[in-house]
Amino acid sequence: MQPVRKAVFPVAGLGTRFLPATKAVPKEVLPLVDKPLIQYAIDEARAAGITDFIFVTAKGKSALEDYFDSSPELIRSLKAKGKTDLLKAIEPSNMASGSISYIRQQEALGLGHAVWCARHLVGDEPFAVILPDDVIAAETPVLRQMVDAYSETSGNMVAAMQTAPSQISNYGVIDVAEDHGRLVKMAGMVEKPPADEAPSNLAVIGRYILSPQVMRNLSAMKPGAGGEIQLTDAIAAEIASGANVYGLRFDGERYDCGSKAVYLQATVAFALARPDLAGEFRDFITTTLAEAETGAKAAE
Repeated sequence: MQPVRKAVFPVAGLGTRFLPATKAVPKEVLPLVDKPLIQYAIDEARAAGITDFIFVTAKGKSALEDYFDSSPELIRSLKAKGKTDLLKAIEPSNMASGSISYIRQQEALGLGHAVWCARHLVGDEPFAVILPDDVIAAETPVLRQMVDAYSETSGNMVAAMQTAPSQISNYGVIDVAEDHGRLVKMAGMVEKPPADEAPSNLAVIGRYILSPQVMRNLSAMKPGAGGEIQLTDAIAAEIASGANVYGLRFDGERYDCGSKAVYLQATVAFALARPDLAGEFRDFITTTLAEAETGAKAAE
């Protein structure tokens, strides 16, 4: 079995839900506490053994590329001032020469099309796909959990999350053939079904391990839901061909940071998990909530 060494990061989106900020700054560089969203994705990929990082970008993403460039002037300044803690903080953004590649998606034709744009860089081997919007707090990083499970199953694998009926139509949904606890063997996959037609409550979120055949399926360029090239359709074609596709019920708390409200929730959760911030930040939240409650009662 070939190891999973390459990961594709589709980052070509306009980030319109975060305008006007994303008019100047790519959404993937927005900070979650003090670390860009994309860094969480990179850290997770590294923990899973990924060595080749492929970014599918578009116009206006130069700040994303700049983030991973070396900054000799900054490093010299920090060293001269003895700021070793800050030097350590920027180390994860240093990428080994040749480990990171960029490819352009010229048209916004869907997630499947974005992944397909990386086909020549992926080649004929299994690969991961990570959507940086999905930030997951987990003791063992989710892609690491998936790689470990994949070593026993091979085939294809998606991260699966139990989802409320009111939200299920926002996701690709798994049709379960066999339920083995953490792992489910998939009978099919439906993109954004109405709640009353969803085959299960297991939604697919932004982590995938895929065979090279999925790239070949995407080459058919068949429009799916919303008139876009859907990655879920290419995975469903694998199931229809008899290939094994599994969903992994991962351990962790997922935050969809493409949503403003959830992005703020993630900021609170990650700040409270930081020993250097938790005490002061918790006091601020407690005081603010108490003042808001007092104000609400006074207005009654």
